Formats: sequence, C-alpha cells, structure tokens
Amino acid sequence: MARPGEARPAAEDDPPAVNLPADALVDLATEREQSGVDELLDTLDRELVGLAPVKERIREISALLLVDRVRARFGIAAQRPNLHLCFTGSPGTGKTTVAVRMADLLARLGYLRRGHLVAVGRDDLVGQYVGHTAPKTKDVIKRAMGGVLFIDEAYYLYRADNERDYGQESIEILLQVMENNRDDLVVILAGYADRMAEFFRSNPGMSSRIAHHIDFPDYTVDELDHIGQMMATELGYEFSPPALRVLHDYLERRSRQPRFANARSVRNAVERARLRQARRLMDGAAAEVGLADLTTLEPADLLSSRVFLAEPDP
Repeated sequence: MARPGEARPAAEDDPPAVNLPADALVDLATEREQSGVDELLDTLDRELVGLAPVKERIREISALLLVDRVRARFGIAAQRPNLHLCFTGSPGTGKTTVAVRMADLLARLGYLRRGHLVAVGRDDLVGQYVGHTAPKTKDVIKRAMGGVLFIDEAYYLYRADNERDYGQESIEILLQVMENNRDDLVVILAGYADRMAEFFRSNPGMSSRIAHHIDFPDYTVDELDHIGQMMATELGYEFSPPALRVLHDYLERRSRQPRFANARSVRNAVERARLRQARRLMDGAAAEVGLADLTTLEPADLLSSRVFLAEPDP
C-alpha cells in the first residue's frame, strides 16, 4: 500500500501506464463514458429527489478524479486528493444512500480498491471497559479498508462530560488511519450540523482531516410528495387523484410536527396507508376486488392518521 503522496498500485481498470506525448489530445467524453460515472450519477438523480447541492458536489469530486486519471496518462504525478467527508443534515435526507453511491463512484474511478461501505455507530467502535475499544475500532477499520467507513452520529464518539469514556481512544485510532491510509479508506462522518460543529471544535485534529463538508437540506413538501409517490410505485401502488391531495395535506402537517424524519417519515406514512388499505378491503362490503382495488390508495387510507388529529405519528 502506498503512503500518502506516493503513487498507488494500479487498479485493474486503470489506463495503461504509458505516458502520452505532451501534444496528445484526450477525448474527455470518451473517458467519462468508459468510466461509467455518468450512469452512476444518472442513477443517483433518479433515486434521490432534490438535494441539488449534494449532487453538484459529487459531480465536482467525480470530475476531479477523472481529470486526475487523464493527467496521470501524461506522466503528471500529484498527491491524491483527500476525500474524507462530513455529511450534515436531518434524518432521512439521503446521507447513507449517497455514501453508498460515493463508495461505488470512487471504486469506478480507481480511488478505492473495493468500493464497499461499512456503516457503524458508536457502539460498533467504542468498548465498555479498558482494552476493549482498540480491538473493536481496528476490526471495523479492517473491514472497511478498500472502501468507505460511514460513521453515523459521529459526535457520540466524544463525551466530554464523562472522563472514563473510551470514545477518545477510538477517535485517536481513526485520526491515525485517516492520515496514514487515506489512499485505501474514505471516512464519512454524519450527523446534525450543530452537533458536528461542536464535535469538530472539541477535536480539531478530526476537523483538519475532513476535506469536504456537504450539507443535506430538508426536503420541501413538493419533494416529499414526489418521494411518497415514488415509494408507492416501487411497492406496486398508486394514489388516486383525491388521495394525492390528501397526501400533500398530510405532508404539510407532518413536516411541522416533532420527530419528523423527511423521507423516513414519508415511508412510514406509505406503509401505514398500505395497512389501512388492506384492512379497508378486507372489511369492505365488496365480495370481489380487482387489480385497481388492490393497487390504489384512497383518501381514507390517509385521513385516519393521527396527523389529522394534531397528534404526531411516531
């Protein structure tokens, strides 16, 4: 494994290690097509509603890595970019999904060997007694090597109010690996923006190793509406026109209530609508049902939600 600043071992799909003459020309459109990056970015656009600033940053990172590959073909040697990231935003805004796509993207562009994602939290890294934390943290890092280590709610690693907490030991190990093995591991820290800012203030060494901070905005009601329809379609349902109006009303109300989690709350709403639809069909007067009955969600399947009684769903 190469140390930071040194040339990494060639990946299987890397261009041949033959320097092009200085007057050569490279077709960037062909390079993009052969890398498969556009296909992956198009998939991200289809799967994730909104998040324009997030998608723009991912396109910038992919462009940088693609250009670096072309530069290498001209014999230009440069230190590989630091791609450790911080994702901030509310729950349900797509942070984990984007992390998975980032892992795939970095593998396609030869930055990572494997391109898998290992998602963990504090309990996966921090032990409960002396000598327990280091093995746990090192085991997670070993599993993540060659891919992306995604640490959700990373600020829980640090508990300033508990002198006997072992989270700092895990942080120190992560800092060393992020510096010395960044050619074989990308670390993504995720959580609420204000808590992550406090975490970085308490751990300046971690802050200095994060090159990209990407904020995931909350979805608008129209975007949540679109997400709900996509989720229903994936499950083989559709909302009737009257139900679509009720869905929009539901989302406007739910988004103002406590414990709202963006796309996660939308998914919960769709799942509950399915339950109510099934109960409605089974308890209904009709002895026979057709395909439209089985696949259509109606206003009644949403209106019985506690949201319309000003009580937040869990």
